[in-house]
Amino acid sequence: MLRTVCLTLITGLIPLWWLPAIPSIPWLVALLGAALILLSGREVISRKAGLVILFFCWGGLSAAQDLAFFQQIPVTPVNAEVVIVRSDGQQYHEAKIVSLSGRLLFPQPGVRIYGTGLPAPVCAGQRLKVKIKLRPLHGQLNEGNFDSQRFYLAQRLLFSGRVITAQTLSGGCSLQSQWMSAVQRHTASLPMQPIMMALLFGDRSEMSEQHKQLLNQTGTAHLMAISGMHITLAAGLGWLIARACQMVMPACRIGFRFPLICALIMALGYTWLSGSNPPALRAMFALIIWSVLRLSGRKWSSWDVWLVCIAGLLFHDPLALLSDSFCLSALAVAVLIFWYQWVPLSGVVRRWPWYLRYPVQLLHLQAGIMLLLLPLQIQIFHGISLSALLANLFAVPLVSFIVVPSLIAALFLNDVSSLWLLADRVLSILFRSLAALPDGWFSVEKRMLWLSFFGWIGVVYWRTGAFKHYKAVLVVAITAIILGNQRPLKPPSVWQMTMLDVGHGLAVALIRNNRVLLYDTGGVWAKSDAAIQTIIPWLKWHNLTLDAIVLSHEHLDHIGGLKSLQRLLPPVSVRSSLGWDNHLPCYRGTHWEWEGLQFEVHWPPPEERLRGNNNSCVVRVSDGYHRLLLTGDLEASAEFAMLRRKNMNLEADFIQVPHHGSRTSSTEALLKAVAGKAAFASTSRYNQWRLPSAKIVNRYQKNGYQWYDTPHSGQLTLSIDHEKWQVFGFREQIVPRWYHQWFGVIGDNE
Repeated sequence: MLRTVCLTLITGLIPLWWLPAIPSIPWLVALLGAALILLSGREVISRKAGLVILFFCWGGLSAAQDLAFFQQIPVTPVNAEVVIVRSDGQQYHEAKIVSLSGRLLFPQPGVRIYGTGLPAPVCAGQRLKVKIKLRPLHGQLNEGNFDSQRFYLAQRLLFSGRVITAQTLSGGCSLQSQWMSAVQRHTASLPMQPIMMALLFGDRSEMSEQHKQLLNQTGTAHLMAISGMHITLAAGLGWLIARACQMVMPACRIGFRFPLICALIMALGYTWLSGSNPPALRAMFALIIWSVLRLSGRKWSSWDVWLVCIAGLLFHDPLALLSDSFCLSALAVAVLIFWYQWVPLSGVVRRWPWYLRYPVQLLHLQAGIMLLLLPLQIQIFHGISLSALLANLFAVPLVSFIVVPSLIAALFLNDVSSLWLLADRVLSILFRSLAALPDGWFSVEKRMLWLSFFGWIGVVYWRTGAFKHYKAVLVVAITAIILGNQRPLKPPSVWQMTMLDVGHGLAVALIRNNRVLLYDTGGVWAKSDAAIQTIIPWLKWHNLTLDAIVLSHEHLDHIGGLKSLQRLLPPVSVRSSLGWDNHLPCYRGTHWEWEGLQFEVHWPPPEERLRGNNNSCVVRVSDGYHRLLLTGDLEASAEFAMLRRKNMNLEADFIQVPHHGSRTSSTEALLKAVAGKAAFASTSRYNQWRLPSAKIVNRYQKNGYQWYDTPHSGQLTLSIDHEKWQVFGFREQIVPRWYHQWFGVIGDNE
């Protein structure tokens, strides 16, 4: 019975992955009534269907409850009471909204607070009364990129906020925050302090980008983020301590309950110490469920325990299904159960000496995890680490059996310097060893995703003995792999324009025959840029080759990703009007051809040395049927100057909206001269310039243009085939999901 309930619960909540919209409350109530009718029936299948619908309603109501918060928040600043959950002590803080305009909220939505509007110092545990401008959840949407909008919704971080005024109601930092500050003081002189803070408190804010990149490339990032493995390790440490105590107890006092309780206490302490982040809480909740099952006195199979834990976690928080960390943890445990049942080590290995047996057992474990986790890893990270197998062979035991126990012991023994030093030295050795490994990161494209399931299929094919009787299946599988490595062919007449969602900036990709010409490279930030965050992952996900780059002008929101593209990809030609070394010219009168497309430059004039927006390289692209005008950040004065030239023909079917839809551009004269059908604008929601301007949007629409922009649609793709053309937006057509929608007021772009 319990297994049936768990299976129906998981089945009922799975639609939250792919639903384009959450049913309205009346529909959910109607479904709930249908579920109760089915549950009252006598047929087993009827009751199971009723349970599935019932749990679907539970998940739908949970999602609808969060979505309702977006409708309750006005566009004007509001008075609220918040509790700081975590903070870097400077610019970034996370908080829970306890009350809004005097009304208590439950559950309490999360908010990310940026800036210095809060009273100093800021630490976890503080309770504040603030006047805050709340902005609904919003993330950039591109194929092959990190899904930040789904991530924050799974974390219940529904808003970002700008504090206008703040008053401290309770200034005391939490005990966990005080403990964290004390450890920072004790370990200030140790080079590996940021790594130790990540392992003890889940604080990765001070980790260097170099260390993060190294961990990702070697597939060891999971070791430095407090997760189920660390909570289980803490529980195991508590169990060992309890067993050691039982060695001096009378035999009548020795039982399995005392070690189990000690394990739970130690795990609870470590969960609290880590700031009770969602992965740690989920692991703790699963450990409690397992303990209850263990104490029930009934023998449960591994699959039964797994089912009950997953079902219990999802019943408690249905939106955990959207969390990558939850999916990875759940599948990792399932992989271990499946691997050890279907591919067990032979009995011969168990009789080997420990120094031979342990490496083989660890290699067997890592091989199973690497092979069977491929589908989800590729879906989430869009690549695999080929060095992960070797890296984890020495990283897992070092972190699990030396570093983490040393850190926990040093913490509870009140600053034992030798233990801090031991952890620091071992971590230094670990990172030097990881750096010595070759760069094993291999980006995987979208069409290879289905091939990753051959690990599961291969194990079943081998263990069931099907290879003895169905050899043709192997031939078909090998043929499928070979064919899967071939690029899909498109008709030569088809080409695309994809405007990537890079926030306030511009990156337009022209695609033909699986090759790309890039117009502008997006912006740059303190620790990253649009090339690393968006352009390169998108290129690799679609297995596209970058041939050339055209830069409109020198502003950082247009050339920010250039250096990363030149550093991380094979050399390509660069064309611009900047006059820089090794740049091909992009001046009025310049023509060239690429993949059968004709390029004609209309601005700037070669005889003038302009700067800034008005130096934008304006290019018209034509296939003989349709024309696309790329304008960069051209402003009104340059538009008029360009239009005054004799015999100037700017007619085009499509236009990239100049200067992100600013009032300083897109004059009536330009729009009439172009006489286009559709306009595409690249900008960001909540930008400080409030772009695109509503006046400019109306101007385009009045002149017969269909309007598209990245804040509303995410990645935009214009597909052209002879006389036919079609526009696809990520949010509406490419991957329509309820958690990708535009939350909040439709016209809000402040």
